[in-house]
Amino acid sequence: MSVLDRLDPELAEALAAVPEEFLLDLRDIPLARQRLAVLRETLAQLAPPLPSDVAITDEFASNVKDGTAVRVRLYRPAGLRGPLPALLWIHGGGYVMGSPEMNDLQCAGFAHTLPALVASVDYRLAPEHPYPAPLEDCYAALHWLVRRAADLGVDPQRIAIAGASAGGGLAAALALLVRDRGEFTIRFQLLIYPMLDDRNETPSSREITDRRLIWTREWNQIGWQAYLGCEPGSSDIPAYAAPARAEILAGLPPAYIMVGTADLFRDEDIVYAQRLMQAGVPTELHVYAGAFHGFDAFAPSAWISQRASGEVLAVLKRALAG
Repeated sequence: MSVLDRLDPELAEALAAVPEEFLLDLRDIPLARQRLAVLRETLAQLAPPLPSDVAITDEFASNVKDGTAVRVRLYRPAGLRGPLPALLWIHGGGYVMGSPEMNDLQCAGFAHTLPALVASVDYRLAPEHPYPAPLEDCYAALHWLVRRAADLGVDPQRIAIAGASAGGGLAAALALLVRDRGEFTIRFQLLIYPMLDDRNETPSSREITDRRLIWTREWNQIGWQAYLGCEPGSSDIPAYAAPARAEILAGLPPAYIMVGTADLFRDEDIVYAQRLMQAGVPTELHVYAGAFHGFDAFAPSAWISQRASGEVLAVLKRALAG
């Protein structure tokens, strides 16, 4: 039985409806970015309106490593008093694509429902800006959020980081960086099917080769090559670039990791969750049967997607509670 035959029926139906021209092809990264932008616009037309009580503004944080002004897109719920919790969101896109706008609905929903101030970072993309530039951009945005907490009406003791796919990988790396630099702390890390391991050695990394499953072994190798600026799987890749390589995971904030069984990242995410638990980090792992990479975005009305989204909101509410 093929991987496609093992998909959740609702997800399989949604995937079959994706036009061929919208399927990802990373062999031409500029073209892939254009297609992603078109897909985002198409999905935005079909999506419900943004919450009317959430204001969206753009601010800028300074990356002190190279002076880059990093755009931070803020989603603020209206009419709330007192210090709010905050969530730093990091978008996906294989380290080579994407923007905060692609997650406007999700981030505005977080802001409205939690409620919380949500900050989405517009980090620079590879291959034009390989590691460590994207990670340092994320650190700059988080540092800015902590430093400006009083002005923004944020409780600096209730800040979480989160991301999906490459954004989940950056969130995991950011948690390592925050721990090791010791300038401040974060409350929680939410890693949604995170991209953690450049080595491509797991069974699931070899199993997902059909481009209808969104993120394949070939695309993964291209993404890592662009991000690292060298051959993936080399012996000298730092843990801040590929968090699965981190030798010490103790001292990291509590984590929630979710991934599907038809996701290339399944095995590396499960192993990372196990290693977090073994290191004494409070960790929850959810593996969704028959779910492909990005399933909740491609089929948000499916039962399994609704369940996953509901659980993400629930764990964030609990993690950010006063």
